[in-house]
Amino acid sequence: MNGYAWLGIAILCEVIATTALKASEGFTRLIPSIITSVGYVVAFYCMSQSMKTVPVGISYAIWSGIGIVLITLLAWVIFKQKLDLPAVIGMGMILAGVLVINLFSKAAVA
Repeated sequence: MNGYAWLGIAILCEVIATTALKASEGFTRLIPSIITSVGYVVAFYCMSQSMKTVPVGISYAIWSGIGIVLITLLAWVIFKQKLDLPAVIGMGMILAGVLVINLFSKAAVA
């Protein structure tokens, strides 16, 4: 499996773990707490596999950028978090940055 596939799995696991972290209510609810713990372990394992071929700066930029956007969207849907126009514009800029890195940067080649 290539580095970007590992990175994609890492991002999905981290997003699931972070969403469960909110639902765990400070680790007072068992099932969300288990999901959080397992999700982060799997996410970091997959991230470590990704970094065998994807440069660390590129990997982390993609991880954090896509993770921020996905977690914020899930918080909006699941937890009814409010998003204002500056938040939406900011997330658009984050996504644009990830796209620029992947489409135009020679540093992103794995």
